[in-house]
Amino acid sequence: MKKRLSKILSLSITAALLVPTMTSAADMQETVAPTPIQAVIDQGASGTMDNSGQNALANTPVVPAPPGYDAYRNNIPHGNTNLISYYSTTVGNTRKATVYTPPGYSQNKKYNVLYLLHGIGGDEHEWVNAMKPKNILDNLYSEGKLSDMIVVMPNGRAMKDDRPIGDIFAPDKVAAFERFEQDLLKDLIPHIEANYPVYKDRNSRALAGLSMGGGQSLNFGLKNLNTFAWVGAFSAAPNTQSVSQLVSNPGQVASQLKLLWISCGSSDGLLWVSQNFKNGLSSLNIPHTWYLDVGGHEPSVWNSGLYQFSQRIFK
Repeated sequence: MKKRLSKILSLSITAALLVPTMTSAADMQETVAPTPIQAVIDQGASGTMDNSGQNALANTPVVPAPPGYDAYRNNIPHGNTNLISYYSTTVGNTRKATVYTPPGYSQNKKYNVLYLLHGIGGDEHEWVNAMKPKNILDNLYSEGKLSDMIVVMPNGRAMKDDRPIGDIFAPDKVAAFERFEQDLLKDLIPHIEANYPVYKDRNSRALAGLSMGGGQSLNFGLKNLNTFAWVGAFSAAPNTQSVSQLVSNPGQVASQLKLLWISCGSSDGLLWVSQNFKNGLSSLNIPHTWYLDVGGHEPSVWNSGLYQFSQRIFK
């Protein structure tokens, strides 16, 4: 089973990466956000499911990110990113994660936590090195659009040698992405809550990720409603389990999740994964936000996903 999943992931993600991108090298310096194809709040076929748990902003139309939303700005306060270490009982060694703390971070305040996951070829550095989370979050804080939060960017490959080297689609590496659920729940979250001034309830924890990390976020988030109230997937990969596998009680998911966000680029070769998942949610009348962006399986889409998702959580 692991070998079959590895082959599917390898073929699917390779095909997605071969889709022509819609940004040039110059665009990578500052993303000019195009108009999305579709941005809707999809509450299922009948829209009758209890939606009392969701917040007001989660149910508002999605407005595309403005030009320069992910560019560095000199004249605003800036947050910091630091590499931390924590011991993993799941893996049996010390692991690492990158932590973003917002402008004005203080031990005398309390913060929410967003756990932000990388793709199959990445690690704890991928979000910072390949995307622009610090710029996006700093800019949103300067505009008064974010709730106080720290962002934890771990290595989602829970194995002793967790480097993205060799065959990244190998069965043991795919299995390590599945094992990360236990590392996250039993090791990383307790470490963060013991070492940072954060709230420790489900309403104060969010889980999101790109590609492989998007699949992890859906797989873990929908199975751990007692831990996360906010779940987001940007360009989810084929590791994503079906809605029927993850949801046994649609009413419970609908009432407990404050936001279930799914976004993907319209020219992404893995678009079918997100579409199938959102169709499954609709068939069970589970409220969710579906955002069809412009782009392929690429950083501009993931930056956009973070920009949109981060504004809608913890409110």
